[in-house]
This record gives sequence, C-alpha cells and structure tokens, in this order.
Amino acid sequence: MADVEQVILASARLLILIIGLGMAAWMDQKSRRVPNEHWVQWSKPAIFIWIFELLSLDAHPAILLSASAVIAFASGSVFGRPSIEDIKNGSKIDIVVFLWYALSIAGIIWGALLYQHASPIDVLSGSADEQATMWWQMLGVLFVIFLIDIAWRVRLLHGGADAKALMWVTLVYPTWSSIDVFHLTDPTSSVVALPPSFSLLMWGACVFLLIPVLMLIRNMTQQHLGSISDMRLAWHSTMIPIDDVQKRHVWMLTTIIVGGDGEERVHHASRAPKFTPSDEEVQLQIDKLRSLGVEHVWVSFKIPLLVFLFPAIAPLVLFGDPTGLVLSKLL
Repeated sequence: MADVEQVILASARLLILIIGLGMAAWMDQKSRRVPNEHWVQWSKPAIFIWIFELLSLDAHPAILLSASAVIAFASGSVFGRPSIEDIKNGSKIDIVVFLWYALSIAGIIWGALLYQHASPIDVLSGSADEQATMWWQMLGVLFVIFLIDIAWRVRLLHGGADAKALMWVTLVYPTWSSIDVFHLTDPTSSVVALPPSFSLLMWGACVFLLIPVLMLIRNMTQQHLGSISDMRLAWHSTMIPIDDVQKRHVWMLTTIIVGGDGEERVHHASRAPKFTPSDEEVQLQIDKLRSLGVEHVWVSFKIPLLVFLFPAIAPLVLFGDPTGLVLSKLL
C-alpha cells in the first residue's frame, strides 16, 4: 500500500478514535453509562477501514474470514452470544449469528491449513510472507479480544463500558502498522510491543499518576489546606459544599465517629468506603454532619477509566507502546 494511502487510513482511524472515545468518556463521566448503540455505531467506520485495508493488501479470503471471527467475538459483548436453546427455539437472528460464527471459525481453520508453514517466530523475525503474517495478526487480534473479555468476566475490568471500549479500540487499531505513521520515535526500535489497545491502557495508567499533582494544585488554589493534617487528603481528594454531595459522583470521606467519651466527632477518612453506600445512607450521614454545623466535606471523585483513556490517545499515537519504549532504552 502506498504511503499516502497509509496516512489517509491512519488519519481516518485517529479521527474515529478521538471522536468515538471522547464521546464515550463524556457520557461515562456524566451519567456513568455508555449505551451499546454508541459502540455499534462507531464500530461501523472502524470495521469498514479495516476491511478496506485488508482488501487493498489483497488479503486471502481465509484472512478476511479470520478478521470476521474477531468482529463476531467482539460483538458478543454488545449483542450477547446465541445459545443452543435460542437456536432450538427458532430465533432467526440467533441462527444468522450462529452461521456467522461457524463461517468465521471455518475461516480460521482454512487459514491454519494454508499458513501452517509459518510460525509466530517467523512472523516476529520478518521471515514469513505477507499473507501468513496477516493471518497470524488476525489470530493475535482475536486473542487480544479474548483477553479483554476474560478480564471483564473475572472483574479485572469492573465496567462493561471499559471492556467494550478496549475491544472497540482493538478494532480501530488492530495492529501497529495502522498507527506507526504518526510516531515521533522509530517504531522498529522497540524490542517488544503490547497490542495498541493494551498500550492505550498503559498510557491511561500514566495519566492516572497525574491525579495527585492535579489534586494538590486544585486544593492549594482553592485554599482547602487548613492544616498540615489536610495534606493526607489533599493529594487524592478535595472539599465541596455538603449540599453538592448527592448531585455529584463522589465518595464522601467526611464521616462521624463516636469518641471514647461518647461524643460524636467529625472525622475525615483517608480512603473511600470499601462498599459504596446507598443514597439513603449517604443522606443520613449528610443530615448528621449538618446537625454538627458542617458545611463542606472532603470527597474523592469517582472517575471512570474512559476519562483516563481519552487523553492517553496522544502519547499512544506519538510514542507508541510504553513498554517497548522503555525496553528499547534499557536494552
């Protein structure tokens, strides 16, 4: 594929990623919910570009069907997966989806028979031919989707929107070849590289590390540091009017404890509660604090993962995989 075509496709993918993930982060922050329709709608252009790229590379039908297997598996997070009972009941949609799964699996088997001469080592070393490399890449992308799905099922990823977002990012950027054109560093210098969606997650973790700095600046500028003891809270929480607690997505850290003398005292916990209290429990606590004359309380913001993933797009596009970047400097 010509360099101009690579730049055009990479630019289109980047635009899709920025708008799609930006909208999802905004919805998740505002209402703690990203509807499935959002992922369905924004998957269409991502899949179109991916299939167009494969066709431009004259991908064998077995490779296209293997890519279909990736899309089919990812779709289960949104539409669910058909069961034997659904098919026995004659559900037309479930029968169509089942046939889609069967055709995709047949494509993977077909590819295995065609490209059994090449191994993953051959692909990594660059000695495999282009078609075999593409087919193994399809298996790699499928494995990434599988790992994300497992992480969601075992609650390593707590939010469904988080898992669906990472699966969607995998469809937008299935391989590094679709993003390397923007790198400020040489992509070939990396000894090893995580898949793009995992790299985005790693960069998101780096963005998370900025929270203590930002919270300290916020609390200093808003003069929330009344004493040295407030420093244990200022790096991860802030103060808001007690009337705003129920209006915002926060954990209230200010509570009431009973001292040894039996008197109730205001206490500022340094950690969020292990179990999220109900609205009724929070309101009861607010009423007690008001009775003691408390007007402002310390709170910790409930920030969704997508809010960290969105700004992580910039380092992902400019610098690539953080793990490979670090290893390339050390080795």
